[in-house]
Amino acid sequence: MGTTNDRKWALILGGSSGLGLATAKKLGQHGYSLICVHRDRRADMEDIETQFEAIRAQGVHVEAFNADATNGAKQQQLIGEIALKLGEEKLKVVVHSIAKGNLKPMFPNKEGALQNQDFNLTIDAMATSFYDWIRLLTQNELYDQDLRAIAFTSEGNAKAWANYAAVSAAKAALEAIMRNIALEFAPIGIKANCIQAGVTETKSFSLIPGSERLKASALARNPNGRLTTPEDVANAAYLLTLPEAAWITGTIIKVDGGESLR
Repeated sequence: MGTTNDRKWALILGGSSGLGLATAKKLGQHGYSLICVHRDRRADMEDIETQFEAIRAQGVHVEAFNADATNGAKQQQLIGEIALKLGEEKLKVVVHSIAKGNLKPMFPNKEGALQNQDFNLTIDAMATSFYDWIRLLTQNELYDQDLRAIAFTSEGNAKAWANYAAVSAAKAALEAIMRNIALEFAPIGIKANCIQAGVTETKSFSLIPGSERLKASALARNPNGRLTTPEDVANAAYLLTLPEAAWITGTIIKVDGGESLR
């Protein structure tokens, strides 16, 4: 079983951009040492390293791995490297912010239509891998006895958006997995929750066909008159790491400024 330690370590899966990067920055500001796993092209690495260096410049310890966190063999390799970095210390926070999926229509167009394998890839990356990591961390005893596990979902969990079917299915699966993690890992102290972010302008969001229409709809519906920002979501993620949040588990917390009210 994990033990309580004084140093605070957070593992961010998908920590190079969007909600994951914003959460890494927020946790770093509050004394966390960071392990960021991300999967990015070599052409993007200069900008990503600049982001990580800016966090380090604030006195935050950052370990970064450019590897596919959804690949079974890579997961095993990463677990070994993470164990070396932690030494006798343990992870207090795990954030799952992996955005890897297919954004194809169900009814075929020139680019084709969703296939069975598209659903499988998307659900595996954006949902099942959350469980994979919790399982590996517990098997290798890399977790603190009060580990907070956080994953990001969206309003597409229950709404139908064109070209979003595979991701929508993944979000619904992610939430089911989160609830069962909260239930079945409770005896060893793990708390698991999802944050349902409002429409947020990130690189992943911009790839959704029709994202400008979704953005306009979100702005029209939001009683606070603006979109959700990555920082809004990071703030909520940080709140879930506090001692006062120890009794919050197995739930979905909306962070959208009221966007989903109408």
